[in-house]
Amino acid sequence: MQISLLIKKVLVVGWLMMLAGPVLAQGLDTTNLKKVELENVDIAPAAFTSGWLLTNEDIQIELDGAVQNLYNAKHDKAEKQFRSLGRRYPHHPMPDFLLGLSTWWKILPSNTLNKQYDKVFYTYMDSAIAKGEKLYQADNKNYEACFFLAAAYSFSARLQAERHELRKATINSKRALDYLELSKEANGLSSEFLFGQALFNYYASWIALEHPFLRPVLLFFPKGNRQLGIQQLRNVADNAFYTSTEAKYFLLRILGSERENQPGAALAVAKDLVSRYPDNGPFAREYALLSFEQGKFRDCEKVSLDILDKLNQGYPGYEELSGRYATYYMGWIQQTKYKNRAKAKEYYQRCIVFSEMAELTKGGYYLYANLNLAKMAVDENNTLAARRYYQVVLDKADRSSTLYQEARDYLKQASRATSSATSKRAYSQAQ
Repeated sequence: MQISLLIKKVLVVGWLMMLAGPVLAQGLDTTNLKKVELENVDIAPAAFTSGWLLTNEDIQIELDGAVQNLYNAKHDKAEKQFRSLGRRYPHHPMPDFLLGLSTWWKILPSNTLNKQYDKVFYTYMDSAIAKGEKLYQADNKNYEACFFLAAAYSFSARLQAERHELRKATINSKRALDYLELSKEANGLSSEFLFGQALFNYYASWIALEHPFLRPVLLFFPKGNRQLGIQQLRNVADNAFYTSTEAKYFLLRILGSERENQPGAALAVAKDLVSRYPDNGPFAREYALLSFEQGKFRDCEKVSLDILDKLNQGYPGYEELSGRYATYYMGWIQQTKYKNRAKAKEYYQRCIVFSEMAELTKGGYYLYANLNLAKMAVDENNTLAARRYYQVVLDKADRSSTLYQEARDYLKQASRATSSATSKRAYSQAQ
């Protein structure tokens, strides 16, 4: 795996941690790192929680609609309520963090390629950090402040990693882990506090096995527990208020991964998310993917058409990336299930356009769309079109792939056929 890919996985140590460690191998001096101890036991301390917003049921009731709007891509409505909360609690990190989270979900649908909202995102997270640190300095038993500090630092680190700002991402990841260690004292008070630890337990448990060259660095980090991490994520998904949806999103990605190989369970989580938040582009995209992979073509067709309809209407969160998925699935369904070549060609060609707009032309749907168009052109004896599509596959596909070999073989054969035909014509004209 390339180092750049490891970096993208690494820097969400606390509340939104993807992995823990690879970026630290990029020249970080480990001599100044203390070893952090995270226990796997959920502790219920006698904490004084008066004034905490995170566990305030009245605040949860008030913000229920706002949280629904956030994950349903109704950002204006959600942010209006978050700002109202901020006017009443101007010194608390929660309103700014929620505004930053809303901004994050404007960035995420593009696979974080959209940089339009970066400055706004960092402004909200920096403000949440400043307010959280003031609360913690005033009371080092304020585990709610630790929760928001771990969350804000880790979200910032995640985006900094995506932007290849490795030094900043490394520093913020370490800060997130420090506050995650402190906030664990409140695990027994609310499932919200389990989220960061659940992610750490899951990802930290196998990273040393996947990347043995990191083992010296990982001596400074706690050991994980993969199964406990999944169990804790389920706890958060079922019982938390603010972090429930984030936990479900991670669960569907984890359960659907090659390592866990639980596609049915992942599909069930994706279906639940889509039913709760029908206007969330990334959730719809994941549901379409899992449905397609598991042969649930009726469901895949339904959600794919919905994606394309909302994309055409300009719904927020529905971008070229979602269009790329949906058009490929529809092309395959039209070609294979309905035997409608004209419709299949239209969808495959749209998939190619969406892929080029999203700058995703090195593999996957882009190559298979070209390959399927090439095969249909061969069946129709359209040599010119077949050569054009196969040439794209040859130019873009990995040389060791079967796609590359198929394209190479066809183009060689077509070239020999053309040369033979040209020779015959020349010979005939010479007689």
